[in-house]
Order: sequence, then C-alpha cells, then structure tokens
Amino acid sequence: MTKTIEVEVFGHRFSLQGEGDEAYFHELADYVDRQMRTLAKQAKTSTSTKLAILVAINVTDQLFRQQRHRESGEIEMDRRAQLLLERIDEHLESPPR
Repeated sequence: MTKTIEVEVFGHRFSLQGEGDEAYFHELADYVDRQMRTLAKQAKTSTSTKLAILVAINVTDQLFRQQRHRESGEIEMDRRAQLLLERIDEHLESPPR
C-alpha cells in the first residue's frame, strides 16, 4: 500500500510516496541531509540546488563503484567455480589408483 511520508532534507520538507517501512525513508533522507551538510561545509557553492546535484553525483559514484566491485567479485567467483569444476572433472576422469 502506497503511503505519503514527510521527510526533511537540508531544511526543506518533502512528501515522499512509497511502500515499505517509514523508517527506511527517513534513513534515506537523513543520509542525503548529512551528505549535503558535509558538502556545504567544504564547497564554495551555496545554493541548495548545486549542493543537491553534487551530492547526487557523489552518491551515484558510490553506487557505481559498489556495482563494479560486486561485478568483479562475481566474475572472480565464477572463475574459481569453473576452476573447481575442472578439477572435479579431472579427478573423476582419472583412473583409480
């Protein structure tokens, strides 16, 4: 069931619509808020829009890095599984001693 959840990010209130745990939406908003506040302390830009875009780029970078890391792990796992299968096949094909 879709519900409306009120959150606050960087002093702005937003109404989000979604399904699931309300606490999760607040966790998301809190994360974005912390990112914006951290960046606001470091960046020369002062507009909320510019900060939001920079945070979006940073979060997207984090997401892409995680996806690449996961994909490289999956490739390594597939490589190891294939090596194990080859070793099992070799063992099964070798004559008993």
